[in-house]
Amino acid sequence: MIIFCSQQLFFTDRLLCHSLQRSEHCSTKQNPELCFLVMERILQLTSDGSYTIAVPSMHVTYHSIHGAIQESMHVFINAGLQPLLHQFETLHIFEMGFGTGLNALLSLQQATQHNQKIFYYAAELFPLKPYEYSSLNYSSKLQNDSLQSYFKLMHECEWGKDVSIHPLFTLHKTNESLLNLITDHAFNLIFFDAFAPAAQPELWTQQVFKKVFQLLANKGMLVTYCSKGDVRRAMLAADFKVEKLQGPPRKREMLRAIKAI
Repeated sequence: MIIFCSQQLFFTDRLLCHSLQRSEHCSTKQNPELCFLVMERILQLTSDGSYTIAVPSMHVTYHSIHGAIQESMHVFINAGLQPLLHQFETLHIFEMGFGTGLNALLSLQQATQHNQKIFYYAAELFPLKPYEYSSLNYSSKLQNDSLQSYFKLMHECEWGKDVSIHPLFTLHKTNESLLNLITDHAFNLIFFDAFAPAAQPELWTQQVFKKVFQLLANKGMLVTYCSKGDVRRAMLAADFKVEKLQGPPRKREMLRAIKAI
């Protein structure tokens, strides 16, 4: 059941997540993504008219409140995907935090617009439920209703398998923790879209970026909305070459990191 309230859509049931800090058998060092308690997720309208998901108990949103689509286009598509178009027969992308599926949808849109094959590998421990992702309005805001069927398939397709969403776009979703992830793929591009360091500091460490560094092919690229000094230093310590770029609206900077051996 969902309830509309002002500019937010409240989902009345709660998502029960593990708290490894209280577990006798696990630790946050093994699975830092699982540092959650019981979360209530709500749908929140952003400044560009597109929705994001918010988690009030953690004081985080999945996308910027200043424009969900606007931020994803700026950080992940314009600064990440577009510079790599047509450099590879198949562009291999890894996303840390599949979340709403917006970054995957925008990547699919780029694939079809530029005739670029994309293999998209996404990690997500806590997928949205059908009543959550079905409330998101990305296809209509992108003025392309034909994207909606692909968006639905992205969320509903089987986990742990390569799934052809479109002749130009293959999706593989995993519930595996980033630090435990084992894959033979070497990625050309990583969308690092975890919750902010204030909410999940465990995911912005040198250890995590060393793991991410190993996932990239030589000259592979990582882009993220976060530009904190501690994050930049952790990337540098993991042997990345790091540059600051102009951030999306209402944010001064973002980071792009390159694996150069």
